Amino acid sequence: MEIILESFSGITGFLMYFGAAVIALVVFSRVYSWITPYNEVELIKENNPAAATVFVGALIGFALPLYSALDNSVSLIDFSIWASMALFIQIITFMLVRKLVYPKLSERIEAGEIAAAIKVAGVAIVIGLINAGSMTY
Repeated sequence: MEIILESFSGITGFLMYFGAAVIALVVFSRVYSWITPYNEVELIKENNPAAATVFVGALIGFALPLYSALDNSVSLIDFSIWASMALFIQIITFMLVRKLVYPKLSERIEAGEIAAAIKVAGVAIVIGLINAGSMTY
């Protein structure tokens, strides 16, 4: 019985960090949706695979450094700071890709062009990996 109680001794910390990570993911989703010139939710509801691909790539690209921040943080404040940095990096990456690499990205996503979506999702994931690796302090 003691071993079971010991196992649950960390449940409060788990719930705090898990909750903070879910909140960070929701905040990222909202900010990401605000900065895109198209409505991902509507496009996904309309079965647009390009919109779904870009959005999921962005979520994965954010979740990777979020995991690293969870793994390396020394406090909830520390985690929040690094989660904010991850959010900032992913948003800036999307904005730069949209402006410099794919000036007509919005139109291509709305048209359902999957090749452009895969490239943008891939960039988000690659930047997320680099971001995550940079957080191993």
